[in-house]
Amino acid sequence: MATAQDNLARKHIYIPASQPEAVALRVAAYCRVSTNSDDQLNSFAAQQTHYHDLIRNHDGWELVEVYADEGITGTSAKKRKDFQRLLADCRKGRISLQ
Repeated sequence: MATAQDNLARKHIYIPASQPEAVALRVAAYCRVSTNSDDQLNSFAAQQTHYHDLIRNHDGWELVEVYADEGITGTSAKKRKDFQRLLADCRKGRISLQ
């Protein structure tokens, strides 16, 4: 004859823990050079290429955009349009990681 403990043991149901789906981080980068000199423009292109490659080749990251201001001084953020767009996109939750 089954005991009360045997009856309880038979009623246990095993439910495995669910694994959360991997969520890609939405990543952005910001590049800037302060002048339009040839050296700076080469640096500007190199910065953009570097960040595109870095983000696209990183598992779990999704490239939102590489924001870039060319030939804009760093003394005032107000003059940097792409920097302002980056900040606005961060505030809107469009970007997970900068």
